[in-house]
Amino acid sequence: MSKITITPAAGTWVVRAGGAVLGESANALSLQEDGYAPVIYFPRGDIAMAFLDRTDHSTTCPHKGQATYFSIMSKSTTYENAAWSYEDPKADVAQIKDHLAFYGQDGVTVEHL
Repeated sequence: MSKITITPAAGTWVVRAGGAVLGESANALSLQEDGYAPVIYFPRGDIAMAFLDRTDHSTTCPHKGQATYFSIMSKSTTYENAAWSYEDPKADVAQIKDHLAFYGQDGVTVEHL
């Protein structure tokens, strides 16, 4: 089984899309899963949800549960399925409920301030 560790992400984190700040948080979580780079999860309350549109896409992780996806709408571009969330995560990773993670890509960045 994959080992997953969730810890508070030190400092302040920001997510930008199309140059605009979507959110900034001093309460983000860092999820470290064996064999993968750490992923920063932002509390939903710290994200401008008006710019996110839930899609029909979903995936299932055997360790975390089912993920739902959101596209990010910026002024010039729609970043398809660029954010995800575990609405009802498995008990071992319950801390990530009501949090969002973002795929870093051209135009979407997650940065430690």
